[in-house]
Amino acid sequence: MNYQARIYITLKPSILDPQGRTVERALSHLNHTNVGNVRIGKYIELNLSGERDDVEAQLKDIVENVLSNPIMEDARWELDEA
Repeated sequence: MNYQARIYITLKPSILDPQGRTVERALSHLNHTNVGNVRIGKYIELNLSGERDDVEAQLKDIVENVLSNPIMEDARWELDEA
């Protein structure tokens, strides 16, 4: 079976986000004063093939050990048949 994974990685709430803060300030200077708490993250798509249980285990390993830093980042994914 073929699957498509969508992976969302964001900084944990306790970690400062200087890139998000920069975007927030830029928006404020452009008169978007009602925008706040901007956080920047990563969005990744990839395709995998195999049995669902094996694919989920592989995806968990990829997300936790390659694509994110579990100490500083939260990660979640969605897995659908392609």
